[in-house]
Amino acid sequence: MGSPDHPRVLVLGYGNTGREDDGLGPAAAAQIQQLGWRNVTVLDNYQLVIEDSADVAAADVVWFVDASKTCPEPYVVKSLSPSLYAEFTTHVVQPEVILALAQMYYGKSPQAYLMGIRGYQFEFREGLTARAAQNLVSAAAALTKMIASTQGTSQ
Repeated sequence: MGSPDHPRVLVLGYGNTGREDDGLGPAAAAQIQQLGWRNVTVLDNYQLVIEDSADVAAADVVWFVDASKTCPEPYVVKSLSPSLYAEFTTHVVQPEVILALAQMYYGKSPQAYLMGIRGYQFEFREGLTARAAQNLVSAAAALTKMIASTQGTSQ
């Protein structure tokens, strides 16, 4: 694990980049990756899978980043707790389940958050809509600031 001054952060952006705004999670993850921070690991997936629990267990703080069809604009952040009984959404495995598996099999339950970025169109097309791209700018800036505050890094 990282030090108290520099916790190990995992940013896990997920979604289908071939379905317009569903690619918001990977797009946000890519922006964080470009910062090149030493204690920040960035992954992007089409969807969460149970194997992600190993990466989650190795982190002190985890940010799950996904598109949302219903959250307020431009984004929402909520704290997560491990649970094997998370609500159903378009993704098969929910972040709370990944956290529960990390706790169950690796004995680790990191501090975790879900950032939902408001999307509008989810058709089979590459690229974000203009409104979603604006939401991404706000969400990525906020995520950068929140991660920087845990790393003692200025923006």
